[in-house]
Order: sequence, then structure tokens, then C-alpha cells
Amino acid sequence: MTMPIRVSFEFFPPADAGMEATLWQSIERLAPLSPAFVSVTYGADGSTRERTHRVVRRIQDETALTGAPHLTCIGAGREAILDVARRYWEEGVRHIVALRGDPPQTPGHVPPQDGFRYASELVAALARVAPFEISVAAYPETHPEARSPADDLDNLRRKIDAGASRAITQFFFDCGHFLRFRDRCAAAGIRAAIVPGILPITRFPQVTRFAARCGASIPATLRERFEGLDEDAETRRLIAASVAIEQVQELKAHGVSEFHFYTLNRAELTYAICHALGLRAPTRRSVALAGAPA
Repeated sequence: MTMPIRVSFEFFPPADAGMEATLWQSIERLAPLSPAFVSVTYGADGSTRERTHRVVRRIQDETALTGAPHLTCIGAGREAILDVARRYWEEGVRHIVALRGDPPQTPGHVPPQDGFRYASELVAALARVAPFEISVAAYPETHPEARSPADDLDNLRRKIDAGASRAITQFFFDCGHFLRFRDRCAAAGIRAAIVPGILPITRFPQVTRFAARCGASIPATLRERFEGLDEDAETRRLIAASVAIEQVQELKAHGVSEFHFYTLNRAELTYAICHALGLRAPTRRSVALAGAPA
């Protein structure tokens, strides 16, 4: 039996009024696809804490969506971080994406002495605060700071054992990396959902920078498909949609039924990919018929 497709979307808190308008236009466009949740990122060293909170509150207050703020170990002591979690719970937030986070590149940065060292510690502490649904990160091509793939897998297991119910992967472009990673997780006894993170390519140079930071590989065939398109936005969009649709269709053929999209606050490509997966926003007519008396 074919499993129903579930999707979730990631957004980041806007830095100015123009970016805020784009964000809410994108949320409005994607909301009818009924995502399981929408996550909101958290800047290095907690630099977007209040902006993240404002976006999540507005999602909770003004939409039917489930907001899932990112919360990281970086930038504050344990009690300060858990105070943020308690505040979220009091405001009705039930899902948190718990991450170690990236320290800021500021010279001389000194982390708090009483901070969480690892995401597994944060997950365990959150589970004691309240029965949150907790998602964590996973790396199909191994975290760049891990000593080995086996060590990286052990770290994921610690996060799941601490109370996480889902692992969302870093983006990848070779589906084989994800499928082999999923098999390794199963062989290691990890039973939590392993959800592929999908990054639609809006600007290829930007993606190469992202990939270099997180250790994701870019196949030569993918580089070739975007070669010479720096000044051709329309063709780039067509190629990007084709690449991502091929990727999700291949994953779906291998039994994947849940996808997490890194939207970069843009709706167009993500909406097109979800349409190709078979998701449909309800039309006014279908909504009217659903509400008609039997």
C-alpha cells in the first residue's frame, strides 16, 4: 500500500520589511498543502532569537499551521535556553527542532561555561521540560566534524535515545547517499523517522557555498546542468524544478513518503515539487462540496 505523502517546510526569520513580505507570501502560498509542520531557523549564537520567536508566534496565532522553532546549544547557558523552551510551551508550541548550532565566526568568541555541549544533551533537557515533539539533524554524507561515519551515526542514536522522534537530513543531491544512510540507520537499530531534507536550487553559487560548509557533495552532472546559466534566471528555474522533481520521485520510488523542504523563504519551486509528488491544495469547489450536507 502506498503511504500518503507528508511534507514540512523550513523558513528563516526575515531581516527587513521586504524580506518579511516575501516570507509571508510564501507561507500563504504553501499553507494549503497542509504541511505536518513548518520550522523557523535560529541564527548563529542565537542571533535571531527574538525574530524567530515573532515568526513562530505569528504562525501559531494567524494560521492553522504547526510552528516548530529551531533551538540550539549555542549562545546561552542551559537555563536561559530552557527558559525559551518553557516560554514556547506556555504559548502553545509543541514541536522543536533541537540542534547543536554553529558558533559565530567572531574572533575571540567564548561559549557559555554552563551551556549544552551537544544536541543530545539539549534533547534530553527539553524532554524533561515538557513532552515536546523533537526533531534533530542527520547527515547522509557524515557531519564534517565527525571522526568517522560510525561516530556520526552513534551521535544520531544518542539524540534519538534522548527523546527525539525524527531526524531531518542535511540536503543532498545524490539519492544514493540518503538511501544508504537510511539502510545504515536501520541496521544500527535507529527506528525514528529519517526524513530527507530537500534544497531546491535557486542560485547555484549559493548552493555550492552551503555544500562546502556542511560537507554535502555536488555531482559533476549537476554542475553541468547549471553551467552557463548565471544570467538566465528563467532557465535556471526550469532546470532547478526538473532536478528536484527527479530527486523526490526517485526517493518516492524507494518508499520515502516524508520530505522536508529548505525553502529559503521562496514558495515557487517547493510548490511545484510538491505538486509533482501528488499534493494538491483544495480548490474552493472541493471545500464547498466537503462542507455540503449529506
